[in-house]
Amino acid sequence: MRRFAAISALCLVFSCGFIKAPHLSALPDMTRADSLRTPFHLYTEGLKRHIIDGDTLSARKLLLEAVELDSTYAPACYELAGIMMYTSTEQAIEYARRAAEADTTNKWYLRMYGQMLIAGQRYGEAIPVYEKLIRTDGNPDNYRILAILYEQNERPFSAISVLDSADNRFGPIRMLTDIKRRLLLSTRQFDKALDEARKTAEAIPYEPENHIALGEVYEIRGEDSLARASFLRAVETDSTSIAAWASLGEYYSRRNDHRSYLEVAQRLFSLENLPLEEKINMFRQLTANRKFYREYYPQLNLLAATLFIKYPDRKPVIEMYARHLISSGELEEALKIYKRHTDDTPPDADYFTAVMEIEAYLQHPDSVSHYLDKALALFPDDINMHLRRGHILAMDGKSEQALKSYRLSMKMAQTDTLKGEIWGYIGDVYHRMAELKRPSADSAAHLFGLRSKSGAVRSNMKRCYEAYDKALAAFADNASVLNNYAYFLSLEERDLERASEMSSRAIKLSENNPTFLDTRAWVLYKLGRYDEAKRIMRQAISLDRSNSPELQVHYGDILAALGEKYMAEVYWRRALDNGYDRGEVERRIQKLTEQKPRQ
Repeated sequence: MRRFAAISALCLVFSCGFIKAPHLSALPDMTRADSLRTPFHLYTEGLKRHIIDGDTLSARKLLLEAVELDSTYAPACYELAGIMMYTSTEQAIEYARRAAEADTTNKWYLRMYGQMLIAGQRYGEAIPVYEKLIRTDGNPDNYRILAILYEQNERPFSAISVLDSADNRFGPIRMLTDIKRRLLLSTRQFDKALDEARKTAEAIPYEPENHIALGEVYEIRGEDSLARASFLRAVETDSTSIAAWASLGEYYSRRNDHRSYLEVAQRLFSLENLPLEEKINMFRQLTANRKFYREYYPQLNLLAATLFIKYPDRKPVIEMYARHLISSGELEEALKIYKRHTDDTPPDADYFTAVMEIEAYLQHPDSVSHYLDKALALFPDDINMHLRRGHILAMDGKSEQALKSYRLSMKMAQTDTLKGEIWGYIGDVYHRMAELKRPSADSAAHLFGLRSKSGAVRSNMKRCYEAYDKALAAFADNASVLNNYAYFLSLEERDLERASEMSSRAIKLSENNPTFLDTRAWVLYKLGRYDEAKRIMRQAISLDRSNSPELQVHYGDILAALGEKYMAEVYWRRALDNGYDRGEVERRIQKLTEQKPRQ
């Protein structure tokens, strides 16, 4: 049985509320001696405490005393129900019941009783209360609530009958006709639903919602041309109606008429009363599918341009339009937009970051440095700018300056997690410094295999590991540090069990990362666990979209260790085709040729 979770809230919102009975609005001053405390006196004193003083506790005490003296004293029971509803629904129901039974002619008491039953989710008991209310209280909302209660109790035809009665008594009421149409459709009374929708649209043709409802019924009946005509009529009735345009657009979307849908989207984007956030979300949804994006690029480009022209200085629109340009391959145009806003007042760091990222991609280091210097002058306390400076210096091979920038960032870091990340960056710089000191142009693996006598290499690697240790002490789940640390240890062929633990943790923290999987496989290879290494390396190769020659060489090495010579050579040659060092590949193939067959 379907449950309407919001039934209590809806009924309370649309009901008339807890209105005080008319005879309570002008009470006389009843000052009496304590020896003459009657239910009426206690009740009036309770009202004063509640309404005038706002003292709910004292009011409840006086009202309870009044009910103790006379359990059928309806006014006190009624007030107690209103007070108790916030602390005990069951007690509120009980006092509301007493009030309603003590004065069966009072519609206020009966309405309170019905509302309390709904609040307590006692829907079946609420039905006879509202059945009585529609006979005694001329409030259309009672019909709505009773119809919902009938539907909740799986009596949809009774609900429709009640709504028919309301229609006869009050004429068309939007809220009631919407419910009735939904009930008629759910009970498959399509003809009657159509008659109702048509009648409402003809009676009130100036409201677009009525034409939308008629179009929805036509569409359910499979009468597409009439449905489309009704949706168009809704738009003609009010060309500024979001609901009308949205309904027409959804109709086109359901029929996969994407061009017509995008034309409607264009009209929606031009409406002032549609919030900008919704327009941007709509554009994001439209561009989420790359195939759709490519096929309907001209229309989507027009949508993006419409928003940018309409809101040229709104940051969400600037970012949306720039991303659209970048996706379209128009990097220079996106760059112009971002650069234009680096002169905004007040300045926005995000625009500088975007400029630097694009310029770095376009390999314009001078421009990156220019905007970084400008950003640091404007945002001297922005740790991200100092970190970015460190990254740029490290990429340019200016290691000492990069370390200085990272250490300055460390002083600004407020969390251990960020400090852990920065220590990781410092460790990476020391590793890069070690690579630069190696005695030949051979691979990193060869560097460690040579056990170079270079003190600079050993010193920098020691500092690298020290930085990594500090990184993990501050942020134990730093996946990048765990991966790099494990890989470098495996190249040195030391602390392999610790390297294994770190690489295992890294792939758990960052699933399906081909680089991390490669490290894990390489550590297992160094431990002699070739079958496990092969399985994980195969997964890394399948996930790698960059066609990395390093991964292919490693896979070849693992296959060679397993005696699979032919496939090992296949992957080594594939790595060679993708740019791996020819001498290294030929050395491996030569060694494989000389290798004795595996026993």
